[in-house]
Amino acid sequence: MTKRKKRAQKQKKNEITKGIFTVLESNRDQSFNYKQIAAKIDINDTSARNLLIKRLGQLKQKGRIEEVERGKYKAIPSQNYYEGVVDMTGRNNAYVVCDDLDTDVFVPYNLLNKALHGDIVEVYVFPRRKKGKKLEGEITKILERKRTSFVGIVQMQKNFAFVNPTDFKMYTDIFVPKNKTGDAEDGDKVIVEIQDWPTNADSPYGKIIEVLGKPGEHDTEIHAILAEYGLPYSFPDEVEFYANKLDTSITEDEISKRRDMREVPTFTIDPKDAKDFDDALSFRILEDGNFEVGIHIADVSHYVTPDSILEEEAYNRATSVYLVDRVVPMLPEILSNNACSLRPNEEKYTFSAVFKMNKSAQVLDQWFGRTVTYSDRRFAYEEAQSIIETNSNRVPADISLTGEAYEVEQHIADAILTLDTMAKTMRSRRLASGAISFDKVEVKFQLNEKSEPIGVYFKTAKDANKLIEEFMLLANKKVAEFIGKQKKTFVYRVHDEPDNEKLMQLQGIISRFGYRINMKSKKTITSSLNNLLEEVQGTKEQNMVDTLTIRTMSKAVYTTDNIGHYGLAFDYYTHFTSPIRRYPDVMVHRLLQHYLDGGASVNDEKYEQKCKHSSNMEYLATSAERDSIKYMQIKFMEDRYDEEFLGVISGVTEWGIYVEIIDNKCEGMVRIRDIKDDYYVFDESQYALVGEVTKNMYQLGDEVFVKLKSTDLVKRHLDFVLTGKKIES
Repeated sequence: MTKRKKRAQKQKKNEITKGIFTVLESNRDQSFNYKQIAAKIDINDTSARNLLIKRLGQLKQKGRIEEVERGKYKAIPSQNYYEGVVDMTGRNNAYVVCDDLDTDVFVPYNLLNKALHGDIVEVYVFPRRKKGKKLEGEITKILERKRTSFVGIVQMQKNFAFVNPTDFKMYTDIFVPKNKTGDAEDGDKVIVEIQDWPTNADSPYGKIIEVLGKPGEHDTEIHAILAEYGLPYSFPDEVEFYANKLDTSITEDEISKRRDMREVPTFTIDPKDAKDFDDALSFRILEDGNFEVGIHIADVSHYVTPDSILEEEAYNRATSVYLVDRVVPMLPEILSNNACSLRPNEEKYTFSAVFKMNKSAQVLDQWFGRTVTYSDRRFAYEEAQSIIETNSNRVPADISLTGEAYEVEQHIADAILTLDTMAKTMRSRRLASGAISFDKVEVKFQLNEKSEPIGVYFKTAKDANKLIEEFMLLANKKVAEFIGKQKKTFVYRVHDEPDNEKLMQLQGIISRFGYRINMKSKKTITSSLNNLLEEVQGTKEQNMVDTLTIRTMSKAVYTTDNIGHYGLAFDYYTHFTSPIRRYPDVMVHRLLQHYLDGGASVNDEKYEQKCKHSSNMEYLATSAERDSIKYMQIKFMEDRYDEEFLGVISGVTEWGIYVEIIDNKCEGMVRIRDIKDDYYVFDESQYALVGEVTKNMYQLGDEVFVKLKSTDLVKRHLDFVLTGKKIES
C-alpha cells in the first residue's frame, strides 16, 4: 500500500470517528447499531462499513462510548474528559497530550493532582471562555504511572530522609522513613521507589532500593544514567543461569535441517573493538559469471525461544545500550559474545538472505532461510578500508588487528573489492531514487584504564562502512518486500515524510548561512536536503546543520502498519540484520521462518504492541547514550579553565546562547546575565541575542571565543564565559 493510500485510510478513520460521535452526541438518549450510524453518515461501501464496525469496537474498548445492548451503542455522558499523557514543563506546569484533541491541554501545577511526567491520565477540559484561547484543564484521574522509581540525592534527617530527584521534570521530593533508607548516607546518589502518596501529603512516600554511590564518581554517574531511563546494567541470576545451561554446540542433526554454506568464502567486517559479530558476508562467482552474495545473520531465535525466561528478558530490554565506556547487552554474554557471535574460524547457526546478482548490482534471484556458516576471516573496518584504498591484499602493521602486517587470501581481497564496487552502484541508485545521505560526524573518546576521557576524535563513515551498510540495507529491504507483498502481518521499520512546518523552520536557520531548501515537490525537497548535507561538509556549521536536519526528520519507528521508509526511499523496509542487539530483528526472524513454513498471517495487534514497546525502548536507550556522551564531554573539559576555545553558536534562547567548541564538539551555555558589555534581548526572528544600546548581535552560527566557567557532572552541564567574537577576515 502506498503512503498516499495509507494517509487516505487514516483520514477516513478520523472522519468515521467524528461521524460516530456526531450521531451519538446529537441523540444522547438513543442507542444506535452500526447500520443506523452508517446510514446517518452516508457510508454505503463494504470497506468503510467494516472500518466503522472496527472503530465502534475500539471506542467501546477505550470506554469512550458504551454498548447498552448487543450491537447498540450510546454516548457516554460529558465528553469533556479525555485520556492523555502528561508532559511536564521546566516550571512545574504541564501539558496533557491527547490523541483526540488537536491541541494540548495546559494544566497548572495546582491542578496536577499528583500526576507525574509521562503518566497516562484522565483530564477534564474546561469550556473555553474565549475563542482561540488555549485549552486548559484539571487532571481528574491517574490511569497509569509511567514510572515509580527515580534517581536522586539523599538528604538525611534524624528520623527520616528526603530524596531530591535529579530529573528536572520531577517536581517533588520523596519522603523516606528512617527504616526504609537502607545503607544510604547523606549526599549519596540513590534509586528511590514511590510506594504511596497519602491524600494530605505534599510529598510521596518511598523506599531507597539501591545506593548508586557518591555523586560525581564515574560508575555512580554511568549507573545513574541507566537508572534514570529505567534501563538495567546487569542480568538477573536466573537469566544468566538459564543462558549458561543452553546447548550451544553445533550438531549434525541441526545442520541437516539447514542449508550448509560452510564451504563458501565468508568474512566479517566490524569495528576493531567489537565483540558481538551480528553479520557476515559470503561471496562466490557463479558459472554464468554472475555473483552469489550471502548476508548471514546470527540465528538468535534458535536459542531465544518463545515463552522462555530469556525471551522475556530480551523483550523487556528490546535493545542493547551503547554507552561511551561500556555496552549493556540485550542478551547475556554467553550468547552475545560467544554462541551467536560470528567469530572467525568457528561454525555458526545463521539466518541468511542469499542473492544472485549481476555486475550492475541487480538482484536476479533470492533465497531466505536457516543456514550453517563458517567465517574464514575477521576484518576491522580499517583493514577492509586499506584493501579498498590500495587495491591490494596486503594489510599494513599500523592498522592490522594483530599489530603485524599480513596478506589476505587473494580471493577474499577480490571479494571485498567486487562488493565495494557493487555497494557504490547500489548507493548511487538509492540516492538517485530520493534517499537522504546522512553522514553525521560521530564523537568518540579515547579512554584510559580508568575509563576517563583523555582525548576526543571524530569518526566518519568510509567505503568499508558503506559496503556493509548497503548489503545490510539490501537484506532488510528484500526480506520486508518478500513478506509485504504477501500482505501478511509483519514488523516494519518505517519513516514518515518530514513535516512542512519543521522544514520551513530549518529553512529559516540555514538561510543565515546561504543555503536553501526547494519546497516545490517531494523530489526537490529530497534533492536540496542532500545538496545541503554535501555542501556543509567540512564547514564550521556542519555539526549544527546535520543535527538540525536530523531533527527535522520524522522519527523512524517499528510498526505492523507499513508506510515505507522516507529517508532510505524504500517502499518496504525492516530490521533483519542485528538480532543480537535488537529485539525487533528476533521477531522478524521468527515471522519470516513462520511464513517460509507456510504459516498463516499472525495477529497484528499483538505484534503492534511489541513494536511500540521496542520503539519506546530504543528511544530510552538513545537518550541514555546521548547523556553518556554529554557526561564524558564534561569530564573531558574539567580543569581546562585556563584555555580559550573557538566555538560556533549552536543555539539561542531567551536565557543565553549555546556554544559548541569546534575542536571537540563539547557544548555549553553562556548565560545572558554573564554577557556584561550590554543588556541583551532575545530576537527570535533573527535567532540572535541583540544588545539594546550597541546593537551588537550574537547570532546562530557565529564563531565566538569562550572559556570554561563551571562544570557540573551531576547535572551534566557546562557553563562558558564569552571572551570575544571571531572577526571575519
